[in-house]
Amino acid sequence: MAKKKTATDAILKELRAYGLAYPGAHTKSPWPGHLDLAVKDKTFAYLSIEGEPLSISCKLPKSSQIALELPHAKPTEYGLGKSGWVSMSFPDGDVPVAMLKQWIEESYRAQAPKKLVKELDGEPAAKPKRR
Repeated sequence: MAKKKTATDAILKELRAYGLAYPGAHTKSPWPGHLDLAVKDKTFAYLSIEGEPLSISCKLPKSSQIALELPHAKPTEYGLGKSGWVSMSFPDGDVPVAMLKQWIEESYRAQAPKKLVKELDGEPAAKPKRR
C-alpha cells in the first residue's frame, strides 16, 4: 500500500538532494523509515522518508547548544546527543529549510574526511611528499 503524501515531502526531497551534492555523499538506509545521508558510509544526516512526518538529526559540533533552544529540538537518542547530535521534528509543518541546509553542511563537515572537506572548500589536494 502506497504511503500518503505529506506536505513536507517536497522539502524532504530538497534537503536530500542538497546533501547528496556534497563530495562523496550517498544515501544509506540502516533501518526502515529512514533514507539517510552519508559520506564514506558515515551518516551525516538522519532523515525521515516521504509519507512520514519530517524529522532530521545532524551532528552539530558548533551550533548544537543554540539548536537545542529551538522548539521541537532535542538531543538525538541512543547516546548520539552526547556527541553533539540534534534531532528536530516539525509537527506544525513550519520547516526552516535554510537553517536545515546549514545543519546538513555543518554535519557533513564534521563527518567527512578532511580531504573531501578541502575539496568542498576548493582547496587543491595535497601534493604527495617526495622521498
